[in-house]
Amino acid sequence: MLDIPAIWMFPALFLLVFLGFPVAFSMIALSFVFGFWFFGDTLGPQMFSQLHAVATNYVLTALPLFVFMGAALERSGIAERLFIAIQLWIGKLRGGLALTSISMCGVFSACSGVVGAVETVVGMMAIPPMVKQKYKHDLISGTICAGGSLGTIIPPTVVVIVYGSIVEQSIGDLFAGVVIPGLIMTVLFLGYIIIRSYLRPDDAPAADTNGEEPVTVGQKLFVTMTAIVPALALVIAVLGSILAGIASPTEAAAVGALGAILLIFAYGQSSVSIFADVITRSIRINAMVMFAVMGGVMFSSIFLVNGGNDLIREFISTVNPSKTQLIVLMLGVIFLLGFILDWVAIVLICMPIFTPLIRAAEIDPIWFGIMVCVVIQTSYLTPPVAPSIYYLRAIAPPEIKLVSMFKGVIPFILCQLFVLLIVAMYPPTALWLPKLIFGN
Repeated sequence: MLDIPAIWMFPALFLLVFLGFPVAFSMIALSFVFGFWFFGDTLGPQMFSQLHAVATNYVLTALPLFVFMGAALERSGIAERLFIAIQLWIGKLRGGLALTSISMCGVFSACSGVVGAVETVVGMMAIPPMVKQKYKHDLISGTICAGGSLGTIIPPTVVVIVYGSIVEQSIGDLFAGVVIPGLIMTVLFLGYIIIRSYLRPDDAPAADTNGEEPVTVGQKLFVTMTAIVPALALVIAVLGSILAGIASPTEAAAVGALGAILLIFAYGQSSVSIFADVITRSIRINAMVMFAVMGGVMFSSIFLVNGGNDLIREFISTVNPSKTQLIVLMLGVIFLLGFILDWVAIVLICMPIFTPLIRAAEIDPIWFGIMVCVVIQTSYLTPPVAPSIYYLRAIAPPEIKLVSMFKGVIPFILCQLFVLLIVAMYPPTALWLPKLIFGN
């Protein structure tokens, strides 16, 4: 077995990643090294065919538009308005700032779809007032990290788009499938914060309203109409058009990008510097994602032709797992890879390998895809490598220590695992809405 080249590809990838090389370039470099082993002088045309398949994949054309939409929304000023509007309604409750942060993350995730951007934007607004109000540092950390992780499961998450392009499933079905699990998870996050805030009042003190003028209902409604309503209208325009079958994901993403531009003008943020920053951010994120896409496609294809298929068949025939054991095994691999690789690399490496197994075992790819999203979201939070914690470290004040961050995410990880259990034990949580809307 050791003479099969594919068996050395993952150890080599992990070595390069641990040495500090970017994941995308590591995958591309190893694809050329091990590809030459198999194809020899004909490697060039083989690689070109893989890149051409990526470049001509219509589903992936939605990615740049969703990324642009997220970057434009960041600079439109809607995030600050959303935070203020939600805080006006629930911010005075015990734990209100944490509840506001989770609610804000849920709404902004539905507008943006970009993992990482949600946590950074909301964290920069929410952390200072929570520190000032003397929230426990672990609650602050867990709230911001968990809220940011919602960008992985609340549509229009780009994780779903990449997954759907690999397994050849309808993006509309997948978006519909993640709606109920995403709502359940958001409710669990909010429920944990409410219960903790009332059982341990010192962890999340109520806001001190002494000396503050009361906000009238009219003022609240005005802020709501100028902040929450435009955000919800954008969500309905993007997701509603997809779920209603009116537009494809790419067309809906274009509508979202246009809506984000209009919000920039509506909120008086239009300037050459703003648009230059939006375009620069979009190009940078898209380049990073597409390099990862190319690397993942090349790496997985070279792995399979270099004996990966034989390794998988031999393993399956030796272990002979049941359907449940196979699902647990595949999700376990995805979870462990989440400690080392980013979500793009995980989906693009694993799914070309797992898809034949899913079809052979007659596992519903929509149901499995929703579980993949939850597992990736969980690995995004889980120490010691948790990317969410490193996003947080970049924006958190120095008094919030790494120990508090690790401690703070644990209750939210348990909530995520509970959602995974619900979806696994009761598949209609993922399949009922796609069937209701699309009749599949």
